[in-house]
Amino acid sequence: MAASATERAQQQIDEIEALSSIYGDDWCVVDEDEKIYCIKISDCLDQPKWTLCLQVILPPGYPTAEPPIYQLNAPWLQGQDYTELANSLEEIYVQNLGESILYLWVEKIREVLIEKAQSSDPEPDIKKTTEEVDEDDGDDFLLDYQPIQENQIKMLNYMTSESQEDEELPPIHHGNPITDRRSTFQAHLAPVVTSRQVKRVLEKLYENKKIASATHNIYAYRIYCEDKQTFLQDCEDDGETAAGGRLLHLMQILNVHNVLVVVSRWYGGILLGPDRFKHINNCARNILVE
Repeated sequence: MAASATERAQQQIDEIEALSSIYGDDWCVVDEDEKIYCIKISDCLDQPKWTLCLQVILPPGYPTAEPPIYQLNAPWLQGQDYTELANSLEEIYVQNLGESILYLWVEKIREVLIEKAQSSDPEPDIKKTTEEVDEDDGDDFLLDYQPIQENQIKMLNYMTSESQEDEELPPIHHGNPITDRRSTFQAHLAPVVTSRQVKRVLEKLYENKKIASATHNIYAYRIYCEDKQTFLQDCEDDGETAAGGRLLHLMQILNVHNVLVVVSRWYGGILLGPDRFKHINNCARNILVE
């Protein structure tokens, strides 16, 4: 059954929230009403040589019926380079019809930039002519924010897949709390490989009086079942409508598995509106990266 306009709009909101928490300052809202966004992508090295801005417009039919409208902006990106990259992005769209694909696009572009940085390609001319500007503005902007590295995700997947025996209680990690207008959010993470472990971790967390007293304990988990090559995944809002689904969506976009993430929220009496989802996602993202 085709997704309704409301479902598509919600999918777009979820994807944008997840991306803004993954990419931080490199993600920019150009026009909220027109759904225009821009992301600055670099080759991730200590001193980025290659950078590119991807600008996208999300049409009402995205993600189920229409692709995003995009523009690739970089002074060095012309001719063959532009065509090859555009073809790669279109291929990703075709292979993932109906899915949210912006994360895949950004990481594909980053892959291309890293390849360029590692190959013998001379640095882009733009760098040589505007060294002063780069020194003052560009590098600071790129270095302040460290995006998630692919190998961090792989490492997390590796660590968790080598997890303990089914019945053992996995180690539980607690993230740094975020406080906003008297509401506090804190994420907890445990490597899990069975639904029994999920239950054990939740029981253990609830033994902590502070966590048990939280207004909401939102959680999501994803376990990869090797034999069936499928995911066992679920989420719980615990009274914070739609929060569990958004948390699971973030984990899917980051492609983490064999992990349970719980975000506790202690409500401080002041309504935060949509900001509460941003804090939940940021808490979760930070602990996944750590």
